[in-house]
Amino acid sequence: MSLIKRNENWLPSVFDDMFKTDWLGGTTNVNNIGTRIPAVNIHESDENFIVEVAAPGKSKEDFKIELDNDVLTISAEEKLEKETSEKSGKYTRKEFSYSTFKRAFSLPETVDNSKISANYNNGVLEIALPKKEEAKVQAKRMIEIS
Repeated sequence: MSLIKRNENWLPSVFDDMFKTDWLGGTTNVNNIGTRIPAVNIHESDENFIVEVAAPGKSKEDFKIELDNDVLTISAEEKLEKETSEKSGKYTRKEFSYSTFKRAFSLPETVDNSKISANYNNGVLEIALPKKEEAKVQAKRMIEIS
C-alpha cells in the first residue's frame, strides 16, 4: 500500500525541487526555464553600498543599468549565432544561443541617486551606490554641558 502516488519519473522532479528551491528565502540562481541568473553580492560601508554581479564572459556593452523611482534594474542580453556549411553546399546548419537576465533592487532613501557609477572588470559588474551626506555615519563626539 502506498500513501503517495508518484509517476515513474519521480526522482528527477525531487532533485529539481531540492536544487531549484531557495531554502533561505532569497532569490534562486536558476529561473523557471532553467536560465542561470548571476549571483549578486551587496556590501555596505560607511560611505556607500557596493553591488557586485558575477557575469563572466560578457562585455560591458551587454549590460543595461536603469534607475526608475528608486528601483535599480540590471539586465543583460547576449546573442550568439554560428553558421556552418559543408563544402559541397548541400547542407547548412545554423546554431544560435540567446541568454538574458534581469535583476531589480529597491534602493534605500539614503542612496544619492545622482552619483551612482558602474564598472565591469574581470567578469564582475560593480555598481557603487554612494550614500547621501546626512546618511553617512557621523564621527563620535563629546558634547559639553553648559
